Amino acid sequence: MSKRESLRITRRTALKWGVLAAAAPALGAVPLDVFASGDSVVLLWNDAALQGARDSKLGPPMVARALAIVHTSVFDAWAAYDDRAIGTRFGGALRRPHWERTLANINTAVSFAAYRAAVDLFPGDRVSVFDPLMRRLGYDPANTTTDLSTAAGVGNLAAQAVLEYRHRDGANQLGDEPGGNPGVAYSDYTRYAPVNDPMDLRPGSHFDGAAVHDPNRWQPLRYVDASGAVVTQAFVGAQWQHVTPFGLSSVAQLRSPSGPARLGSRAFESQAGALLGLSAALTDEQKMIAEYWADGPHSELPPGHWNLFAQFVSRRDHHGAHRHGVEADVKLFFGLTNAIFDASICCWDNKRAFDSVRPITAIRYAFKGQQVRAWGGPYRGTRLLDGSEWLPYQASTFPTPPFAEYSSGHSTFSAAGAEILRRFTRSDRFGASVTFSAGSSKVEPGAVPASALTLRWHTFSDAANQAGLSRRYGGIHFEQADLEARAAGRRVAELAWARAQSYINGDLT
Repeated sequence: MSKRESLRITRRTALKWGVLAAAAPALGAVPLDVFASGDSVVLLWNDAALQGARDSKLGPPMVARALAIVHTSVFDAWAAYDDRAIGTRFGGALRRPHWERTLANINTAVSFAAYRAAVDLFPGDRVSVFDPLMRRLGYDPANTTTDLSTAAGVGNLAAQAVLEYRHRDGANQLGDEPGGNPGVAYSDYTRYAPVNDPMDLRPGSHFDGAAVHDPNRWQPLRYVDASGAVVTQAFVGAQWQHVTPFGLSSVAQLRSPSGPARLGSRAFESQAGALLGLSAALTDEQKMIAEYWADGPHSELPPGHWNLFAQFVSRRDHHGAHRHGVEADVKLFFGLTNAIFDASICCWDNKRAFDSVRPITAIRYAFKGQQVRAWGGPYRGTRLLDGSEWLPYQASTFPTPPFAEYSSGHSTFSAAGAEILRRFTRSDRFGASVTFSAGSSKVEPGAVPASALTLRWHTFSDAANQAGLSRRYGGIHFEQADLEARAAGRRVAELAWARAQSYINGDLT
């Protein structure tokens, strides 16, 4: 691995891969004899899809759905070469005879399925990422055959069926749903409108309580992003309660019966006080936990983060590029991505159902005119400030995500991801870590952390719990939204796992 590629892995995944990573070439260094490399073709396509997510401007639920579609297409193509597994769209109708079930055919079918899905979902990366990978693998991206006597045809047909199904699943990927913005992918067609006027966070602005018409409801923000553009938030994924799930029996199956604590209640006062307490006492470790898990713009976002962890597990457990390794990776990513996809549906159903207020509005509104002790902004440490000036520990260019607070997406995604990895490996053991050099903070560069700092996760559960807690350190979520989302995420994974196993074992009822 080149120094450049090693740096790419360090910066993008923030995982200490060690020798496992060194044996697995990154996308830009795939050798011609790719099947002799350390990774299966499934991992290569997962890595490519994650690059598509980074380069896109999609929100977390859209990325979760996209990764699930890629790996469902992969699974359906692979299932045609297995004795028992049945595809999600054709059942066993694509089953190939025994003499066709070679590793070469499996890799071909998987690659064409992944390519067709990835290009459909991340069209901006076709020329720069997906076409080059196909050519390095020895395949012609222009081969659109659906002839089932060829492995390319199996892959193309499998992806085509999954895509046709998902194009009408309520996500509005094609921008053609009545009521949406014509031609705009994933545009909202439910006519959601925030009840509160935007909060202006640009330099020189002050909190305007009159803009908050209902302090229990979500308020969009207006700020300057990393490109220098002024952004006024729109609710990302406002239509997501209409998306067809994978393992859930209904979108609202796990909706909270009560929702978040409301302003003025004892529960709200307790949570707000706890969040201010965390803000006032942030350590370097807590700050870096908040930053590591933030997964904001130009990253693989929280759904993709757990795909990186699954890549780590595949390498740790030496799945490899042989037939059994390909099979293991197909099953791992099929279950994982669909569980995280359903986590997005469960979580966004709560976000739309309760349209709940973020801490940046709630604390400013509730504590305006009162002195509170909290983090005072970059390089200002802990200080006394008027509650209306409170800030989350986040980059000013992306101060809070553009959707409601309850429940936590990070917590739901992470609990679901951890549960799938635990079930797949039959152990909670993880054993990964990430090390930050001194001064590597993005919020307080040069000052935080004061010295090199390492985060370690002995178990998948440790990592998931830290992901949830990170959003409280960062001032993005209250405790209730974190803890209740963790429980929901585990339940989502249980249902998705059962559904995935029914396809894998060929006993769908």
